Amino acid sequence: MELFTKYYMEWKGGRKSDNVSYTNIPRFYYRLPAEDEVLLQKLREESRAVFLQRKSRELLDNEELQNLWFLLDKHQTSPMIGEEAMINYENFLKVGEKAGPKCKQFFTAKIFAKLLHNDPYGRISIMQFFNYVMRKGKIKIQDILACSFLDDLLELRDEELSKESQETNWFSAPSALRVYGQYLNLDKDHNGMLSKEELSRYGTGTLTNIFLDRVFQECLTYDGEMDYKTYLDFVLALENRKEPAALQYIFKLLDIENKGYLNVFSLNYFFRAIQEQMKIHGQEPVSFQDVKDEIFDMVKPKDPYKISLQDLINSSQGDTVTSILIDLNGFWTYENREVLVASDNDSAADVDDT
Repeated sequence: MELFTKYYMEWKGGRKSDNVSYTNIPRFYYRLPAEDEVLLQKLREESRAVFLQRKSRELLDNEELQNLWFLLDKHQTSPMIGEEAMINYENFLKVGEKAGPKCKQFFTAKIFAKLLHNDPYGRISIMQFFNYVMRKGKIKIQDILACSFLDDLLELRDEELSKESQETNWFSAPSALRVYGQYLNLDKDHNGMLSKEELSRYGTGTLTNIFLDRVFQECLTYDGEMDYKTYLDFVLALENRKEPAALQYIFKLLDIENKGYLNVFSLNYFFRAIQEQMKIHGQEPVSFQDVKDEIFDMVKPKDPYKISLQDLINSSQGDTVTSILIDLNGFWTYENREVLVASDNDSAADVDDT
């Protein structure tokens, strides 16, 4: 009876049981130190600094990302002719074992299944997986502080910000509605996704088919169509081509051989599409040799035969070079830059005379 009473009280909510459960509840509230508690304030600051340092060390740096890409490429499943690089689950796990502890969180059955889209051999795209890893990387605080976008974000605190300023601010509600409205207008079949044909009408509708092919080969898609999140990455890159992150996005699409640099072959591969568009519009195609020489003169790469991503960034001409290669309107603007400048000057002079 004594044992029965003891266990009954513990299991059914007796006072002793209440005391035990109370001691097992984890502490979830910690009082913030007061202003006069200097030592506790210093301890809190130091704790935050250590926490941020630990989180920073968990991020994949450029060298680790390159190593991950090398391992994925090395373990890819033998592709069919003309097929993009794929990897099966067995090799996926092998890469996970070799990629290091930072990458371990990405090599799970759940993530593999998430990226698996109707492949008859049970494989996933290596590029889609790599893009997934890139998109899950967190932003370093020092990068946020050094980025011009922080100014746009802080600008929204101004309650009297003009409508024009809001429309040019990426983080504002009018800007978000503008981008989403464009997406809805492109989505002609109203299925919530964009096909290559629908995306081809983006902007001035002058992006080349070859560039759009690369977008759908390298970016995360679902049954060959792009969702809104992928579209946002696409728009951010094309609207901010001067930014290093945007150039990195576009450079991956231009690097058709995955060599880490652009050579004469890759430049010619994309510029041929510009030449074809010029013929369609009744224009005389410009010589690739001339354009190639101009590009290398603008970039001035360390290697005279190869243009790396860093070369593009250092040259401050990355936006011009990429526009020449992927967009007929961008090429036309560059080709007629002197005429456009003269026209702007004439317009300014007319205003002054008035």
